[in-house]
Amino acid sequence: MAWLSAKKNAQVAHIVSPAQQADDRRTDDLWLELRRAFDEIQEKQSTNQRFDDLYQAAYAMVARNEGERLYHGLRKAVTEHLTNKVRALVLATVDDSFLQTLNHAWEDHQKSMRMISDIVRYLDLVYVPHSNSDSVSKAGVLLFRDEVARYADVRDRLREAMLGLVKAEREGESVDRASLKKACEMLVVLGLDSRSVYEEDFEVPFLAESAQFYAFLGQQYINTKDAFEYLAQVEQHINEESERAKQCLDDSTVVPVVQVVQKELIGKHMKTIVDMEDSGVQHMLNNRMTEDLARLFRFFKCVQGGVKTLLDCVSKTLRNLGRSIVNEHGDSVSLIPEMMDLRDRFDYFIQHSFDDDEDAKKAIATDLEYLLGLTNKSSEHLASFVDDMMRKGIRHMPKQEIDQILDKVMAIFRPLPEKDLFERHYKQRLAKRLLLNKSASDEAEKAMIARLRKEGGCLFTSKMEAMLKDMHISNNVMREFKDAISSSRMDFGGIDINVRVLTTGFWPMAAATQQSNIPAAPWNVFQTFRRFYLAKHSGRQLNLQPHLGWADMSAVFYGPVNEPSTSQAASTSSGELHSRTYTIQVSTYQMCVLMLFNRHEQISYEDIASETNIPETSLVRALNSLCTNRASEPVLTKTPASNEIENGDVFAVNESFTSGSQKVKIESTSSKRTSGPKNDEPAINLDEDRRYALEAAIVRVMKARLKMSYDDLFAEVKSLLQATYTPSTTAFKTRVDALVDRVYLERDPENEDLYTYVP
Repeated sequence: MAWLSAKKNAQVAHIVSPAQQADDRRTDDLWLELRRAFDEIQEKQSTNQRFDDLYQAAYAMVARNEGERLYHGLRKAVTEHLTNKVRALVLATVDDSFLQTLNHAWEDHQKSMRMISDIVRYLDLVYVPHSNSDSVSKAGVLLFRDEVARYADVRDRLREAMLGLVKAEREGESVDRASLKKACEMLVVLGLDSRSVYEEDFEVPFLAESAQFYAFLGQQYINTKDAFEYLAQVEQHINEESERAKQCLDDSTVVPVVQVVQKELIGKHMKTIVDMEDSGVQHMLNNRMTEDLARLFRFFKCVQGGVKTLLDCVSKTLRNLGRSIVNEHGDSVSLIPEMMDLRDRFDYFIQHSFDDDEDAKKAIATDLEYLLGLTNKSSEHLASFVDDMMRKGIRHMPKQEIDQILDKVMAIFRPLPEKDLFERHYKQRLAKRLLLNKSASDEAEKAMIARLRKEGGCLFTSKMEAMLKDMHISNNVMREFKDAISSSRMDFGGIDINVRVLTTGFWPMAAATQQSNIPAAPWNVFQTFRRFYLAKHSGRQLNLQPHLGWADMSAVFYGPVNEPSTSQAASTSSGELHSRTYTIQVSTYQMCVLMLFNRHEQISYEDIASETNIPETSLVRALNSLCTNRASEPVLTKTPASNEIENGDVFAVNESFTSGSQKVKIESTSSKRTSGPKNDEPAINLDEDRRYALEAAIVRVMKARLKMSYDDLFAEVKSLLQATYTPSTTAFKTRVDALVDRVYLERDPENEDLYTYVP
């Protein structure tokens, strides 16, 4: 169609007043002129009519209140053309050319409607708004939709043609992608502001057919391929469908078609995939196949229940490995580094395969809690591991490496089931490190306690922090004391004393039950310190705790050596053969025993007990250690030479004592007579403390809530106590019943599951 005008494809920028000659013409003539133009435009025929004349004719009809006639006449003209010409042409086309023919018809229709819309612009501006009718362009779209594209036979053939192209391409054939893309674009436009036409006429059946295709394919793959090959095929099909949807279909179809592939190939075969022998999740974990696990996780997280299925298999593998570790190392401190390595291994998978997924982190934490709960020694082992580390493991380590180790410790502490038990063991070992000057780093001690405070709260670490504070204050006090002694030129006869002032209630050791007899020389030095301290802190009391102290003693042995000694400490004094001098590190009680031999060549057990007044269990332990030193020969000999300390035993210095080191440490040992906890290590029994903590938590929650059901109360109390331990249902019920009996709580008479707080 070509206009007789210098202005092709004219665009009307403003309303033009109708020409005078149009005013004089009859309306019927105007309409016939316009109808002829509409037909010529749709049939792509040349015309001798000028655009301005046609525009003025349409303008005149609207101005004469003939807008309705023009509007409906135009609709009729378009409808007749679509039904008589276009639809017949499309239906007559053979299958191979069907899409091209329909696409060309749609393109021609759009072009025709643009030209017609320009002619009747005034109709759109005046009549359409007042009559609440569709615009001419919108009416053209709707007419093509109803009379052509969604006409039953056309609609069915269109769907078959589009689905046929997709099927052919999936089977490896080369297809006319451009025609498929244009058909999809047409369906989207025909829906106007909705995707309904595209969805109903193509997308829904396309997705249904895709589901059938991949259901069949998935069953084939699952029976013939291992997990690696299967996942590679899944990835290939997802990429193919995504690319096809972007290039040939509407972009909105990308997500749903990919979801279909994921559901059919992954969702319906999840359990089979993860459990595949020699290629499933367990195989990937055991062989640290990080990238394959990452691909598996990427696919599984896109389907419902996928992550859970994957993590269930991960947990099963983790628990199997962990149980083997617990069975082999459950009775030794080596359990902790083994569990750290296991956790690090699976934490690496979380970071590099599972995209730091929160569900994965929670699952691993739950599994570690389960594994640590398989032995009741986990808390003790963790405390012992930290103790070994703080004593010597971190010596000369850079701060960054120390922080990494502490972080690993906390990673085991978090899922630890009995944190309150760990706290007891940790305090005991911390106290020993501090009192025996065995801590390798004060900063590391503080860093560890800071981490524990962050996890367990201020109450969890309050006594630990108080112990560190006591040590800091004691160091300052001792500096002041030694400065005062130096200024006064007081002579202690070579005795160097170091006193630790411990605040009652902060330290985990039991107080001395009886006052022992300390040798005069060190006792006099201590009395000097006591006077100095009390002069500065009036109103306080100092009670000596000899069971917590230790001493370095200089000892000289004169007897013949049973075997050649490699000692560099041996010396010979004039008039005495084979004299050897050693520094012996002993406990305060051992010191009290050894200093008796400055006055006695031999002494009985009863006399030692009488002169020292040391508690029986501590005395037996001290004597047993002195008589059975594992590091070298024993310092004392015992008659009779039995393994146990008994009444009537007689002790003497082993003059033949020798050692390969100048400094000899006498380790504390025990015997049947002293079986049970040491007097400075009270038995750890948490039952009473847990009972008090559980009752306090119940009362605290009920006081705030006033009324709660049993289950809700239990859940909130567990949450409140999770930083220390998890109460059992039996223990909780027992404590609730006890509080009811003591009238802290009362049961609702109409609902025994409901409890009320009694002020």
